[in-house]
Amino acid sequence: MSLVFRRIALIGKLRSAETEASLNELRAFLRKRGCEVLPEGESKAGETKADLAIVIGGDGTMLGAARELVRHHVPLVGINQGRLGFMTDIGQSDMQTAIGSILDGKYSVEERTLLDAEILRQGKSVLRTIALNEAVIGKGSQGRLIEFELSVDGEFVYRLRADGIIVSTPTGSTAYALSAQGPILHPAVAGFTLVPLNPHTLSARPVSVSDRGVIEIAMLHALDARAHFDGLALHDMVEGDRLVLKRSADTVRFVHPPGYRYFATLREKLGWSESREKRRATD
Repeated sequence: MSLVFRRIALIGKLRSAETEASLNELRAFLRKRGCEVLPEGESKAGETKADLAIVIGGDGTMLGAARELVRHHVPLVGINQGRLGFMTDIGQSDMQTAIGSILDGKYSVEERTLLDAEILRQGKSVLRTIALNEAVIGKGSQGRLIEFELSVDGEFVYRLRADGIIVSTPTGSTAYALSAQGPILHPAVAGFTLVPLNPHTLSARPVSVSDRGVIEIAMLHALDARAHFDGLALHDMVEGDRLVLKRSADTVRFVHPPGYRYFATLREKLGWSESREKRRATD
């Protein structure tokens, strides 16, 4: 059943002149279309039960909005004013046309997996959070290697000395994990990737695992280790700490305008087939 979008929240974290102009333009456009435009802000969008949140900015802005709104089950659509924009797929020049089509009921909805994360210290929970992109354990300011044991569903995988490790969702596979030579996972793939960061061995390689399992990282040597979640939540790790990760029961819903294609986005953002496109342009 199609969703009806009438109560719209506008979110623009970066207070640049460009963002302000886009917010004002969208606000006027939505009101002209008969929509109720809610007060700005992620939490307000959830508290006032928006039908849709329009996020203007880059993937970082979308990450923050998604983490805040997921518990309120508010779907999101992104207007890209950042760099790559894997999650904010509408260009600013196409803003009114794309949003107009969505309001007319011409759209697709895509659900994205989240990680539930918990840090246990001496058997007690010291942090619980979520991650749409990735959970990362890394070395801190001292720059020393950390050492940890990795297990999946209680089965020992390996013990590793490294700068750290990334556990990525399919959404995050085109973010930090991609920079660390991890594989790209299509959003429909029911899996996570485990990507070591500069491991002190030539045999450690990225591994993809089912998202139905429980991933556990136990800190063996952590003089100055830290855990990051989407780059927005941070917690220090000490020896004996365990990070437990599993698929969340919640999902983030992205709304896409007509014509959205995942691989077309990859081609555009990653520069695939550039030479082919240039040849076509000159033919």
